[in-house]
Amino acid sequence: MSADFWAGYISGAVGIIIGNPLDVLKVRLQAGPAAVPAPTAPVPAPPLNSAPSLHTNYIRPFLLGTAAPVLGYGALNALLFVSYNRTEAFLNSLSAVPGASTSIGDSQGRGTNLLTTWLAGAVGGLATWVVSTPTELVKCRAQVQHQAPTTTPNSRPSAGATSWAITKHILTHQGGIRGLYAGGAVTALRDSIGYGFYFWGYELCSRWMLQLQLQQQQQQQPPPTQQHNDPGGASLLGTDAARVLLCGGLAGIITWASIFPLDVVKTRVQTQDLAAAAAAPAAGGERTPLVAGAAAAGRRKLGAWEVAKETYREGGIRAFFRGLGVCSARAFIVNAVQWAVYEWIMAELGQGRSRQDVLALEAGRSG
Repeated sequence: MSADFWAGYISGAVGIIIGNPLDVLKVRLQAGPAAVPAPTAPVPAPPLNSAPSLHTNYIRPFLLGTAAPVLGYGALNALLFVSYNRTEAFLNSLSAVPGASTSIGDSQGRGTNLLTTWLAGAVGGLATWVVSTPTELVKCRAQVQHQAPTTTPNSRPSAGATSWAITKHILTHQGGIRGLYAGGAVTALRDSIGYGFYFWGYELCSRWMLQLQLQQQQQQQPPPTQQHNDPGGASLLGTDAARVLLCGGLAGIITWASIFPLDVVKTRVQTQDLAAAAAAPAAGGERTPLVAGAAAAGRRKLGAWEVAKETYREGGIRAFFRGLGVCSARAFIVNAVQWAVYEWIMAELGQGRSRQDVLALEAGRSG
């Protein structure tokens, strides 16, 4: 396996472990109150000295859906970075810009221009569809079903079911392999657009910050007699780490801001079975959200466009941005760490990209 495969796999798994608690909140906000109703009976507060109750009621809900993404998203992130790097190196070979890598096998052959970067990211995102759709489906259902009422075994798993139990249930009762790809079209669209902006945002921020670092370095250049005191520019090591963390975090926010409405639709498409189960007991003329009401009425499963229209009728434009604040906070933390881990592993494996490489590409592009 190539260096960028393992760097992508490990960084993706680390990002999921760090960001899963906030991801649980994001998915539940997106799915709406119908999929995660309040408990019908008050839940007594657990004693402070009761470790099992504390874990069950407060800790475990935020770990739900972790197994599927750690296994799946690690592979997804590896596939993403490999596809992105190879695609961009190929596009570089077509454009033949001075200073850019023209070797398809060069995993660090990054970008002649930001359009090339976006296109390569979009291709990489589209390539992850095979892994991301079932991973997202299992993750969302695991995160939402914890508070949904328990129904018969043939309708869905009981509340608190593991990711593996949900996967087996889908394979057995909801269409087999095809059932794992519910919401696949909107997931593919989301990933293609989102990862285009993901790499575009990281590259744009990296070039901008490196230019600022270069200007500061030139302004603070010591006299020739004192330059030997700075072996190889080691004083900039801290700013390089800060650059990767900041650019990675901003790239995550840019990504989710560009595709959040699509992600809301994807979540609702993939969790509409749970919304139906939650809406079924409603009585007394109480109004339920339209997506849940449609599913509870026994209609066929809604497609992405139908879910989008029902969501708009339910809450207008605001319904498509429910949970964006939580998602942005999670995106900054997760992607800052993810890019830092990725760049560190690539550097350790001898395929890292220095600031001089980026500036040389930028000079060649503008020259």
